[in-house]
Amino acid sequence: MVKQISTTKTQNVFRILLAIFMVFAGISHLAFNRMEFQAQVPDWVPFSKDLIVILSGIVEIILGLGLAFWKQQRTTFGWALAVFFILIFPGNLAQYIEGRDAFGLDSDGARLIRLFFQPVLIAWALWSAGSWKAWRKSIHQAKSK
Repeated sequence: MVKQISTTKTQNVFRILLAIFMVFAGISHLAFNRMEFQAQVPDWVPFSKDLIVILSGIVEIILGLGLAFWKQQRTTFGWALAVFFILIFPGNLAQYIEGRDAFGLDSDGARLIRLFFQPVLIAWALWSAGSWKAWRKSIHQAKSK
C-alpha cells in the first residue's frame, strides 16, 4: 500500500487536531482522568483496569505523535488509529450497557449518543491521514498491472 500521499490543507488541520486530541487524551489516561477511564474498562477484561488505562494512554500518545510528525508513515498511523478506535469500542459499549458514569456521561441517553461518535473518529483518522486515498490508489495500481 502507498505509505505517503498528499493531503489537503483541510485534512492536515483535522489531522493535527486529532493528533493533539490523542496526545491530550493519552496524557489524561496517565494523570488526571485515570479513574474516569477505568470506568470504561469492561469487567471481563482479564487484566488490571489501571494497567489497561496506562497502556492505552501510552498507545494514544504514540499514535497522536506519529500522526502529527511521521510523514512517511502517516497513512499507516491513520489505519492504526482507526483500529485503535475499533478496539476501544467495547469499553464504550460496556459503559453504556452497565450504566457507568464517566466524563459527564451520567445518563443512558448520553452514553448511547457517544457510541455513534466512534465511527466518526474512525472516518476522521482515515480521511485526515490520507489512508483511504492511499488504499484506493493501491487498489487502482494493482488493477492496472
